[in-house]
Amino acid sequence: MFPELNNILNTSPDKFEQGQFILVSDSKTDGTFLIHHFISFYLKAGCRVCVLGLVQSFSHYSAVGQRLGVSLPQAREKGQLVFLEGLRGSLDVLLQDGPIPDTAQPLGFLRSPVPELRGLFEFVQSSLSSTEEEVAAWGPPVLIVDDLSVLLSLGVSPGAVLDFVHYCKVAVCSRMQGNMVTLVHNEEEELGDEDSELLLRSLTHQSSLTLQVQGLATGYCRDIHGQMELRWRGGSQGRPGRDQVKLFQYKVQDKGVSFFARGTSSAVL
Repeated sequence: MFPELNNILNTSPDKFEQGQFILVSDSKTDGTFLIHHFISFYLKAGCRVCVLGLVQSFSHYSAVGQRLGVSLPQAREKGQLVFLEGLRGSLDVLLQDGPIPDTAQPLGFLRSPVPELRGLFEFVQSSLSSTEEEVAAWGPPVLIVDDLSVLLSLGVSPGAVLDFVHYCKVAVCSRMQGNMVTLVHNEEEELGDEDSELLLRSLTHQSSLTLQVQGLATGYCRDIHGQMELRWRGGSQGRPGRDQVKLFQYKVQDKGVSFFARGTSSAVL
């Protein structure tokens, strides 16, 4: 995890808000470093974590996690981490001989004439539902999705994706009093895509915290990799009044990320 980001968010593995829906979006840059932050953060917090890794292999997440001080294989072995490897699972579904697989399978929608995500939600619900012993052993449950934009590319309608998010929020954030983190891409060339715009607008409206990372308008810079806008929605988590917004620039390093106020990087001073 990134201690500087924890300071900005005024949180720590020992003390964090529950019932939050956190949205990460990126434009002209890659925001997955924030997904890795939240995976390591919640594992260090002792939470039961379910990761829907739809774009990378488990070994990729494991390698990044090791640099951030957590062992994903160890967490999975002891039951703290549940990981759905979308790349491997999708091949198993698509290359399966015979009739279309049961849509109740997590990735069964890949061969369904009308893709819907009931099986994926049931996987999340069963993965994070805990016995009394597990409740005592782990902290609040956490669902992390990397990333929802892939589902649109696979033919799932924005309505079905939003239904999936709604049911996950009700189950994880409301009923279980856990947290949910998801990534949505907002590439410039996709701005004309009505489905992507609808998904991003709807999720932004539902989120309690939004972290939006953008590449620099001036292009590549060795010392500044982009800027990040944090927005806490007004009225969420007991915060009255208007949205609270903070803006930072950042530089991704091998084992962390440096954040600084806009214009205060050593590269411009």
